[in-house]
Amino acid sequence: MLGKSCIFAVGMNDNLDHTVPVERHPLEPFLPGNARLLMLGSFPPPRKRWCMEFFYPNRTNMMWEIFGEVFFGDSGRLVDAENKTFCLDDIRTLLMERGIAIYDAATAVRRLSGNASDKDLQIVEKTDIAALLERIPRCHDVVCTGQKSFSVLTEDYGVAVPKMGEYNDFSIVGRSMRLWRMPSSSRAFPMPLKEKAAYYKQMMKTVLDG
Repeated sequence: MLGKSCIFAVGMNDNLDHTVPVERHPLEPFLPGNARLLMLGSFPPPRKRWCMEFFYPNRTNMMWEIFGEVFFGDSGRLVDAENKTFCLDDIRTLLMERGIAIYDAATAVRRLSGNASDKDLQIVEKTDIAALLERIPRCHDVVCTGQKSFSVLTEDYGVAVPKMGEYNDFSIVGRSMRLWRMPSSSRAFPMPLKEKAAYYKQMMKTVLDG
């Protein structure tokens, strides 16, 4: 695991609302040694919305349904409907087998409205993405779905936000990278699950099978 000291702030936001308490990231980065893709979210939702101890833990989030559709042709494959959660062991096994790493763009935030919306998150400490990539040397692709995660990469590495389903080239400490834009897995994002999954499937095919 990558220690907390290695992922903390590479930049600070000077225009913060200091009346709101700081919330620190509760999870360690998930970094399989064979990872070729880094999925970079924004920050986990409030703990009361979690149904498991892992990334994308909100039962209403579509990410693991998208993964089920992409890799198994079955959006329910990674869902434990009876217990209103996800199949965490199967998710971790799939990510390790396929070489997919996951973390978030911020290690500390202020939550201005008490929810998980990107627009209501103030980033206090950014993740040191270069430090993450040192632990996954085969990774040359990063995928983002939300504005906050894109903002870290655009501010720190000068890469423009790509069109949906496409990528832009950039570099981090001399490593050539591709930044992909995928649809948000939030149900609030107005796109059917199968259409979202089609974007992810094409990206995964290019990155993991290319």
